[in-house]
Amino acid sequence: MRDDPYGRLASRLDAIPNGFPATKSGVELELLARIFTEEEAHVASAMRLAPEHVSAIAERAGVDESVAARVLKRLAKRGLVRARRSAGRFLFGLRPFIVGIYEAHLPRMDAEFAALIERYLEETRGDVIFGVEPPIHRIIPVEQAIPFELEIFPFERASRLLEEAKSWGVRDCVCRVQRRLIGKGCGHAMENCIMFAPVEGAFESGEATRAITKEEALRILREAAEAGLVHSAANTREENFYICNCCACCCGVLRGLVEFGHAAAVARSDFEIALTGEACTGCGSCTERCQFRALSVADGACRVERSRCMGCGACVSACPTEALGLKRRPEGDVPRTPADESEWRAERARERGIPLEDGV
Repeated sequence: MRDDPYGRLASRLDAIPNGFPATKSGVELELLARIFTEEEAHVASAMRLAPEHVSAIAERAGVDESVAARVLKRLAKRGLVRARRSAGRFLFGLRPFIVGIYEAHLPRMDAEFAALIERYLEETRGDVIFGVEPPIHRIIPVEQAIPFELEIFPFERASRLLEEAKSWGVRDCVCRVQRRLIGKGCGHAMENCIMFAPVEGAFESGEATRAITKEEALRILREAAEAGLVHSAANTREENFYICNCCACCCGVLRGLVEFGHAAAVARSDFEIALTGEACTGCGSCTERCQFRALSVADGACRVERSRCMGCGACVSACPTEALGLKRRPEGDVPRTPADESEWRAERARERGIPLEDGV
């Protein structure tokens, strides 16, 4: 571990379940230096994931409490740390690099930062962040692809998540912004990462998130499905507050699976493709839509590579003869989704063989 603020912060971020692996070139330190000042990195390196009072953070950082409070409020304003009020005082908690710090840096991302992110992904090949169970994200299937007679649990339905919220927002896809800045953008919509919250007015003053209505959120979700994008969310049954609409050409998570070959990059849905062979004409529309290369055409008919199917249902709406649909996978075929973020962290720490300390 480098004994400087950025080296200590990098080590701290890698010691939490999400991970932030080091590289030979040290590009991860360059990334942190673009996001944090040395003073901010020093204070952040003394933080834990669980929100706590300024005094505890200041003591570990070896700085005056007033200094820590000033730094933490500055970081919270930029979304780089968590902040909440409890019993009349503010508590602050560290965010993971992904999902957390990287996404919060969206309003300040430029071509140089985007190039550093690309270097980091290429050098690490998504190791640890996308290569360890349980995955960070899970696939939510397109609803229109699922027969009505199947039982659908709430966390499997993207629109149900939106229907049960009380405020909604949308922001640019940080991955498409990053890829566009390095000249590798795609033609998919930029502003379609949907945020939602169980309280009213949560996105009225957001720096990067635009407050929208429930109807707008549902429209964006529907348009994303029509464009063949993949719905994904946090890999938990509860505490879901965002829906990403992803493409494998830009999304870091999907690239972890498709480009870097990490099977644990994203959790598949509880569904898989069901093919009615008699209706299939072998037109190939579905193969063009599939983000995961699970479909091919041979001898004039669609062929499904079951091990590659993530159960997103994006191919179903592209089939002109309705030969494709989704069916529930056999029981036990998909690992149990962690209940919440705490359970996810515990499982992830166990898989990585790192201690899960109190407060992490």
